[in-house]
Amino acid sequence: MFVCVFCSSSQKIDPKYLDLAREVGAELARRGHGLVSGGAIVSCMGEVARAVRDGGGHTVGVIPQALVDIEIADTDSGELIVTADMRERKGVMDARSDAFLVLPGGIGTLEELFEIWTSRVLGLHERPLVVLDPWGLYAPLRELVEGMYDQGFTRANVFDAISWTTTVEEAFELLEKAAPHLRPTAEELGEP
Repeated sequence: MFVCVFCSSSQKIDPKYLDLAREVGAELARRGHGLVSGGAIVSCMGEVARAVRDGGGHTVGVIPQALVDIEIADTDSGELIVTADMRERKGVMDARSDAFLVLPGGIGTLEELFEIWTSRVLGLHERPLVVLDPWGLYAPLRELVEGMYDQGFTRANVFDAISWTTTVEEAFELLEKAAPHLRPTAEELGEP
């Protein structure tokens, strides 16, 4: 099964975020999951994809032509899909994914998170959505959404449509619990 990972492409971030991306990629591969990503080779996006491939996993990168033109495409990706624009990119990523994992990122990551989250709240899909936030980057976002709910701007199921965690292990447990078909067997994990 394929997990879409939304994450940073910024090259100005603390190295701990790159370490987190590598850990996520390694765990994706270890559990036998493929990766759907934004198809860039830079920052967390590149690190998670390289770690998946280093672990023997399959990667699908989806990138708009404009980003290919500035030479940041992950040409080592198992599949590299070039789209006309960002909207098409998100549609392809959505269509190719069985679950969504959000790592710390900027406004592009937020846009992707909100689109998947909103679709889930509206009942347009039931695929799991997990935010992995070890250092609390998204804490103000959670407070904002709670305030929106308190003032009647969101539905109660806004909280049911998303899971939040601070550890890689729990992130995968949440994804696999919500989508049992994603759960690898002990044999697939190389366990007795």
